[in-house]
Amino acid sequence: MSDWHTFAERESLDQALAAHVASRLQQGIVERGTAHLVVSGGSTPIHLFSILADADIKWGRVVVLLADERWVPVDHEDSNERLVRETLLTGKAKSAQFLSLLPTPHDEITNISGLSTLLRSLPRFDVVLLGMGEDAHTASLFPCSTALREGLTTQQGALITRPRNAPYRRVSMSKQRLQATECGVVHIVGEKKKAVLELARKSEDEMRYPISAFLGPAGFDCWWAP
Repeated sequence: MSDWHTFAERESLDQALAAHVASRLQQGIVERGTAHLVVSGGSTPIHLFSILADADIKWGRVVVLLADERWVPVDHEDSNERLVRETLLTGKAKSAQFLSLLPTPHDEITNISGLSTLLRSLPRFDVVLLGMGEDAHTASLFPCSTALREGLTTQQGALITRPRNAPYRRVSMSKQRLQATECGVVHIVGEKKKAVLELARKSEDEMRYPISAFLGPAGFDCWWAP
């Protein structure tokens, strides 16, 4: 079941969560030789990434992936990959391996087929860090997207989504692939998002609150600060 980790301010949250993630990655390295970390974009994890990048673990044995990506060039200002490369894959974490969700950005069919094959070949993730929007979307599983039901039910590892209320078509890992993790975290800040997450936690309507797919029995813990 999901637990809440509540902090008085964001600095304490980021410090504690970075230590927690680093510990789980190191455990994965010890047990399996390689650890897999899935992260999300947006502004919330930026400071967390900068702290985590200094963690004293064997980053050369860590594989980093994104939960989702906007279908834009990797040097675009809205690219999640650009954000991760600039804020997480620096310092000690520079030696980590990064697997892009957009290896063939101009070919949807080839990209998704190849990506799903790649994701199926990977073991359970060690850590999945999810964020959440105020509409309760997570990764690119938006309640306003016609692809949401597919994302919640497909056996494939990834899919294309086209949210009506947000820019860009996107690539998103599916619910099934994201849930296949040893440690799941929902990382949010602010009172508005806390209120939405509380509603989602009490609801079983994943089509209205996609984040609810990762709460309760799914076991993702909620880490929050004002």
